[in-house]
Amino acid sequence: MLEYEYREIRFPRGTSRSATRQALTEQAEYGKWELARVRLFPDGSRSVTLRRKILRQLRLM
Repeated sequence: MLEYEYREIRFPRGTSRSATRQALTEQAEYGKWELARVRLFPDGSRSVTLRRKILRQLRLM
């Protein structure tokens, strides 16, 4: 069964799409995060939820 850890990032109103894209691209490349959900609020701010797999190592005795 796959387990994920989640991270939420908030972008305030007025943040350009290109700045948002650049920040999310860096998270994906260096932190191995993938996009799970994007919410756009009436005030213009964005909430982005990222997820990545939790890799568990089996202990061999």
